[in-house]
Amino acid sequence: KMRNFDADHQWDIYLGWSQLNLLKSCVQRFKRLQRTVGHGNFYLLSFDEAIRFARNYSRVGRFSREELDFLEMIFYFDASNYGFFGEKPLKRITDRIRRREVIKVPYSGNYLYKGRPVETYKEIKRDLGDRVVLTSGVRSVIKQFLLFLNKAYSNRGNLSLASRSLAPPGYSYHGIGDFDVGKVGLGADNFTERFTTTGVYRKLKELGYVKIRYPKDNLLGVRFEPWHIKVNSKA
Repeated sequence: KMRNFDADHQWDIYLGWSQLNLLKSCVQRFKRLQRTVGHGNFYLLSFDEAIRFARNYSRVGRFSREELDFLEMIFYFDASNYGFFGEKPLKRITDRIRRREVIKVPYSGNYLYKGRPVETYKEIKRDLGDRVVLTSGVRSVIKQFLLFLNKAYSNRGNLSLASRSLAPPGYSYHGIGDFDVGKVGLGADNFTERFTTTGVYRKLKELGYVKIRYPKDNLLGVRFEPWHIKVNSKA
């Protein structure tokens, strides 16, 4: 399943027909919210802040009671039912990223946690220079909601398929320190195995930065992610 992560497989978990409209409305509302607050701010937006912004900006529109119940169901559902066996570092839907604990990385549009994450990225930039770029840093519960639900929406509500590429909300280590890097100019291919053919990846591996959170053929139910820099030491 992980080698063919974007295919449907037997025993995959799908949303029911009655939930597909809620999936669609939540994804669309999150996208409107992201455009309203800006992509950078959206990376840090908490669940409570999202509800407040949506209520106060008519171009976003308030979340309905049914949408909020749906989001809570998604967050607190045991992801092992999807076939995702990673840990859940963020336990509460209201867990938030404290802005004083993060720093915006110039020219990337992303944030990193102060301390070991940002120091690790500085070391990588020092050793690899302008060839390497930060492709994804800190992600709030809300940002992970949009990524995960949008993937499910694009695949007819297949939550298992979505979880093979994107951690369900609460399960992403981007919420506590990990980040992604890529090769300048490679674009979307930085999130494919083509990244492993680049000099940037080979240098990262040679220098010992490659401590992959999701290695090839792992038993966590997640596709191979050679671009993911493991910072937090939790399993």
